Amino acid sequence: MNEKHLSSQFDSDLNSVSSQLMEMGGLVEAQIQRAIKSLANFSVSEISDVLDVEARVDQMEVEIDRAITAVVARRQPAARDLRLLLAISKITSNLERAGDEAHKIGKRVKSLVESGETRQMPIGDLRVASDLAANLIHRALDAFARLDVAAAISIYREDDLIDREFKGFTRKLVTYMMEDPHTISSSLDLLFIAKAIERIGDHAKNISEFIIYIVHGMDVRHSKLKGIEAIVRSE
Repeated sequence: MNEKHLSSQFDSDLNSVSSQLMEMGGLVEAQIQRAIKSLANFSVSEISDVLDVEARVDQMEVEIDRAITAVVARRQPAARDLRLLLAISKITSNLERAGDEAHKIGKRVKSLVESGETRQMPIGDLRVASDLAANLIHRALDAFARLDVAAAISIYREDDLIDREFKGFTRKLVTYMMEDPHTISSSLDLLFIAKAIERIGDHAKNISEFIIYIVHGMDVRHSKLKGIEAIVRSE
């Protein structure tokens, strides 16, 4: 078997794993969108779909990790190819966890709807953050497909907006609970939803870090934005 044929097979393996990741990402993105729709509409009609997708997302995480292990064992990749496979494994884990957060949102929305107190609570304040989080996941997947470092840095920057929305919303919920103790149960449900939305944004940010790792070979986890931008500019 000649070297060109081996290279072609390896490229096919890498493309297959990347395609599996994008398929999983599409499932998670749809799961998040359904969870947010159920929140916006005070509706449980979307929730069963959110919960049902969870099993498939978990299965895909296992399948992708198994495929990565097989590629590493057969091809013994080096340099950027190895970074790509390692990053895909990490991105897969972040997508699965983002799906878990969508699952949590669905369960809490169900609790709120069943309590009958949803109309009295500031649900609308969550829409900005939830739309931001869903958009960041979508853009993170697009940035991975194109290995777009500029887009990854933009995602990293915008995650701070979700963090600020979460802090502001938490302060508002504390005020609600202090003024009317009867809202404590519903407020806690909303707090869990807000935290899940914030975590989805964090997972999008994590994905953006692994894009930078693939392209530049630098581990920028736990790094400050200005430091990341300086490192990328210096390359």
